[in-house]
Amino acid sequence: MTYLQLTYFHLATVFPAFLIGTYLLLNPKGTKRHKLLGKIYMALMLLTAIVTLFMSSVVGPALFNHFGYIHFFSLLVFYSVPSAYFSARNGNIAKHKSSMLGLYIGGILIAGSFTFMPGRLLHSWFFG
Repeated sequence: MTYLQLTYFHLATVFPAFLIGTYLLLNPKGTKRHKLLGKIYMALMLLTAIVTLFMSSVVGPALFNHFGYIHFFSLLVFYSVPSAYFSARNGNIAKHKSSMLGLYIGGILIAGSFTFMPGRLLHSWFFG
């Protein structure tokens, strides 16, 4: 896949994850809808994190001429999703909540804001 194709795939997974994650944060917890949407959200976040591993860094230093600082957010996703899932399954709702909030803030809001920095593709798309 080309970088542009990977970008489209990434956006196709992260944008619905953003919408679902926002919905989940603002609505009642523990319902059947919450559980279903939560699983979809986690799957989308894992997919988007996997896709990012194939996207080489274009801004700043790169490890192995590929991985940049933004790839640390992929590692955050790989840790947070299983942690949140198993915490909920084991009844540790406080840890589940913490993991999901960290995933949303770090994996979507912070990482997403970095994608709009000068030199990145989304910056050029939105700001010319």
